[in-house]
Amino acid sequence: MNTMQQHPRQPLLRTVGLVSALALTLGLAACNRQTDTTVGQKMDSAMAKTEQAAADTKQAAGNMVDKVEAKLDDAGITAAVNTELAKDPDLSAMKINVDTKSSVVTLTGPAPSADAKNRATTIAQGVKGVAGVNNNLEVRAS
Repeated sequence: MNTMQQHPRQPLLRTVGLVSALALTLGLAACNRQTDTTVGQKMDSAMAKTEQAAADTKQAAGNMVDKVEAKLDDAGITAAVNTELAKDPDLSAMKINVDTKSSVVTLTGPAPSADAKNRATTIAQGVKGVAGVNNNLEVRAS
């Protein structure tokens, strides 16, 4: 006769196994709970955010390039105005300060005469890229 003897701990092990299986099943069910958004919708949202961030970065970089180009343009205008003023016999010996901001040239310092002051304006206006001239030269008799 085949008589199987039951181990004294077997009912306890069976109960622990069932409780563990139930906990695992409930945990997996909670993980698989449906949300309002699908995976595809989440991907679309992430892509849209990424594209917006890329567009914002591109815009910021473009603005920075524009600012750098404007500074370089202003520096080029300043150098060209200084070069042209140095060619004028009355203005070349003068210490005329030339500043350029947003393509507008500002002249400060001494001028030997009113005619020389006016000529400085004409010279500065003749430089390519100059949008305007503020002539703050002071006429000083020599």
